[in-house]
Amino acid sequence: MDPSVTATIAEAHRREWGFVLAAAARITGDLGDAEDCAQEAFAQALTRWTSQGVPANPGAWLTTVARRRAMDLLRRHDQLRDRLPLLLGTEVVPAPDATIDHAPDVPDDRLRLIFTCCHPALSPDARVALTLRLLCGLSTTDVACAFLVSEPTMAARITRAKKKIAAARVPYCEPPASELRERLDAVLDVVHLLFTAGHTAPAGDRLQRRELVERALHLARMLHDLLPDQPGPAGLLALILLTDARRHTRASDDGKLILLADQDRSQWDRAEIDEGLDLARRALRGRPPTRYALMAAIAAVHARSAQWRATDWVRITKLYDTLMQVWPSPVVALNRAVAISQAHGPEAGLEALRPLNDEPQLVGYHYLAATRADFLRRLGQTCDARLAYHEALTFAQNAAERAFLEDRLRELDGLEDTGVVQNLGHAGGGAG
Repeated sequence: MDPSVTATIAEAHRREWGFVLAAAARITGDLGDAEDCAQEAFAQALTRWTSQGVPANPGAWLTTVARRRAMDLLRRHDQLRDRLPLLLGTEVVPAPDATIDHAPDVPDDRLRLIFTCCHPALSPDARVALTLRLLCGLSTTDVACAFLVSEPTMAARITRAKKKIAAARVPYCEPPASELRERLDAVLDVVHLLFTAGHTAPAGDRLQRRELVERALHLARMLHDLLPDQPGPAGLLALILLTDARRHTRASDDGKLILLADQDRSQWDRAEIDEGLDLARRALRGRPPTRYALMAAIAAVHARSAQWRATDWVRITKLYDTLMQVWPSPVVALNRAVAISQAHGPEAGLEALRPLNDEPQLVGYHYLAATRADFLRRLGQTCDARLAYHEALTFAQNAAERAFLEDRLRELDGLEDTGVVQNLGHAGGGAG
């Protein structure tokens, strides 16, 4: 097998899977059949691209093959005659490398499929998990990490969601305008979790997965265009822009993690920040404020701070207080503890962290142990800090984050060797 072809197919899978699956689902009306068609397209690519060469537009080639496979399935199921008028009105199967048409209301097949997966027949968690796995191409492991559950639990949850969609005969179709807002919260969660998985990859050698970030940003823009007066999409787009603006400063040239406190803020993307700040202001006009508007407001405080020391941690803490009322979550509580530690010292942060040590959702969540380790390190409690760093390493699966935790452990060993255990200063906050 030609390694270059294998690498091209792997890259196409990362970038094009959602397009290919959604295009097939638009014809079959069945998510299971659409998965089969998409997988068949990639299987054909493996043999044909090896013998015939990689096409100029791999995504269009894969989409065309998947659509033709979908049409074949319809013929076998005797459904083509019934659906032909609709297909002729809304679908034209293009030749390879042709531009794909989109419906006028929901302007992207992937976004349409997200709304389909977020059907009210499914529980909110099942909607988000199914969409992340099925459409966005995240592995079951990555989705499980996003939900803070075990991989077997998430695999079972996704399987149940697929079966429920099939049993309930949930159609692949654009929801009526009256249902768009009903499904919006779950759709926003999908896009946000997709961005989160790209911003800091749950596992692997890369700190970031840019293809997921770009996909989330594209979908967030379309959601905002689709519902421009809704504060939720505006807040989510603002949050993504303000966070992504730091992308070039989050790791060194050799891949080492750079904390938010140490990042070169002159290298932050000012165009994204300006756009994000404007969207955040608009999102905050909604009453009551949505959780994404509040999260964008927190990101905006960081974006406005010219230096780490100028960060208004008291304001950030208050925003987290409000966010806890709107969206009570152990992860929000963990971030709130970090803000408290910066505003009032590591001892106060440790006290805010204490109730989370018995939180079931955070069992195995390496950021909890890493945060506790940081507070203990700053307090000079080296022995306890070392234990907490080891605990974090037990669960961390991203290579860049593991390397950072290992560096912290070596620093503690050096401090013990020299007898320096007090007055350690600030940890520098999160990874940004």
